Amino acid sequence: MAKTIPISEARSLPFWQRPVSLLFVMAAAMPIAFATWSALLNNFIIEVGGFDGSDNGWLHTVREIPGFLAIGVIAIIIFVREQVLGIVSLVLLGAATAVTAWFPSMGGILTITMLSSIGFHYYETVNQSLQLQWLPKERAPQVLGWLLAAGSASTLVAYGLIVLTWQTFDLSYNFVYLVSGGATALVALFCLLAYPQFEAPHPQRKQMVLRRRYWLYYALQFMSGARRQIFIVFAGFMMVERFGFDVHEVTALFLINLVINIVVAPLLGRAVGRFGERNTLIFEYVGLVVVFLAYGGIYFFGWGVVLAATLYVIDHMFFALALALKTYFQKIADPGDIAPTAAVAFTINHIAAVFLPALLGYLWLVSPGVVFVLAAMMASVSLGLAMLIPRHPEPGNETVFARFLASAPAE
Repeated sequence: MAKTIPISEARSLPFWQRPVSLLFVMAAAMPIAFATWSALLNNFIIEVGGFDGSDNGWLHTVREIPGFLAIGVIAIIIFVREQVLGIVSLVLLGAATAVTAWFPSMGGILTITMLSSIGFHYYETVNQSLQLQWLPKERAPQVLGWLLAAGSASTLVAYGLIVLTWQTFDLSYNFVYLVSGGATALVALFCLLAYPQFEAPHPQRKQMVLRRRYWLYYALQFMSGARRQIFIVFAGFMMVERFGFDVHEVTALFLINLVINIVVAPLLGRAVGRFGERNTLIFEYVGLVVVFLAYGGIYFFGWGVVLAATLYVIDHMFFALALALKTYFQKIADPGDIAPTAAVAFTINHIAAVFLPALLGYLWLVSPGVVFVLAAMMASVSLGLAMLIPRHPEPGNETVFARFLASAPAE
């Protein structure tokens, strides 16, 4: 059994074995499987599975069910330490990704997607909780930015290999999925064996936590999950279906995103620390409204592939600012609420994700442009909610309405 070490004593360990180092290793390992799966997915389901827009919507609805059920993490951590659960979930993600191409039918793709999604969503739930527990508030935005950059760098390597070798060596979906998923599973097993169990300073509650004062955080999570699904499900699908992008072309587009994220993510982390969560989230949502309206213009006005690719890159870059939601919650939360609220928030984030892809998949068959107009409307709602965040959030000052409810200043 791995040794348990309090976070306060972790500095005595070798640098590579400290909690932050583990966060970086996991941040680098997860995208090897997940990002490769995502890069190949649209081509795989169209070329091998014969999916149309409606089938694609149902696939992503199934993929998001484990995210909706992430609240189950609360029950599991009664018996299993968060750190162990996160690493085991990472193993499951890698193993399921590795065998994806073995199940090319509709039923097979949905089943293996469900398994990999359980691994991904449970890992992400626990990982977010560990980040907020292990990182000090004053350093969290910058370190979260570096963690995003580490994940982007790892994905960059994976995508670069796909671009360079897919056509050159006539690679198969099976080979790429086996290598990428296997690599993630092996790194996760290393994390399970090589690192001690870290004890956070504040014990976490082992029951569901729903607090009225967190309502704005819940609402932002709900809207974030709703409009994020439209990008994940339909933006990449558009590049393949409308503009005929091949695997290496889609992956090249992802590579551009990653190079930008490696440079920009740490800067965005510093920006959150300097300008605050309110201002950075407002900036993000204004940008997303513009981007989604422009996506709609591609279908309504026949705008071309260069604009579509540019919008895809800008859209992806804005997602790095989601770290501001994490640090907003870290500032307003009771320390013992972090783990259960991470699970609750993940479930809230995925409420819309369970039904939106399937419903919008049918709408996509009629009018793809309207799908993106709806996304712009969702981003507008998020913008309105972000304006309710005070400049200096803290317990008792969670929203700008706090001035009317207590003596705490709203700004």
